[in-house]
Amino acid sequence: MGAGHAHRLYRHGHSPVHALPPQCKIAAVFCFVLVVVSTPRTAVWAFGLYAVLLATVAAVARVPAGFLLRRLLIEVPFVAFAVLMPFVAEGPHTQVLGLSVSVNGLWGAWNILAKGTLGVAASVLLASTTELRELLLGLQRLRLPALLVQIASFMIRYGDVITGEMRRMRVARASRGFEARGPRHWGVLAKSAGALFIRSYERGERVHLAMVSRGYAGSMPVIDDVTASRAQWSYAAALPAAALLVCLMGWFV
Repeated sequence: MGAGHAHRLYRHGHSPVHALPPQCKIAAVFCFVLVVVSTPRTAVWAFGLYAVLLATVAAVARVPAGFLLRRLLIEVPFVAFAVLMPFVAEGPHTQVLGLSVSVNGLWGAWNILAKGTLGVAASVLLASTTELRELLLGLQRLRLPALLVQIASFMIRYGDVITGEMRRMRVARASRGFEARGPRHWGVLAKSAGALFIRSYERGERVHLAMVSRGYAGSMPVIDDVTASRAQWSYAAALPAAALLVCLMGWFV
């Protein structure tokens, strides 16, 4: 975790949100999502206030709305599932635009869309203001088991290694005039997948030997000890605290 590792979701900036320690941001997003999930689905206005809170955080972090909306496309499969719920759920039915739909299905679809979208938006804001390396350090500071942190670190790094290898193999095939057009080309793709597996396995062995030769004994050295002050924790707690107030109003008002 010593080397920097940027990712496509990260947006470089110098905002107050970027400057917060990663463990503060992770804890704030986790608590915010818990509060959103705990909100009754009938409190429609509460989800609007949650969206305003996230929009405020995005404005403070200087994350453009277009950048955030494009990253929200990852939830399209869940949206498709939610759209089908009013037509397959049981219970009382009502008419919407001339269609007979389930009332319980409508509330279920709204519940998934509202809470899912807010959770994904909060996660995108976290990723856009925190580098992957800092996220791993933040998880470590939050006392996540060291083995899980190492597994996550290796998955991220080797994911990029394998993606880069796949890109080089694709360029090599294209430079030789290969273009997959049907089942008759599946054999070439299968051989490429096998070669990719072998290269990745050999690369992993070389990396492991290099780590052992440098004194690796099952734990990664902590190069940057990221600490957070009480003021920083208080600043990060503003989002989940405001969301908790909205949630309580949704239950009792």
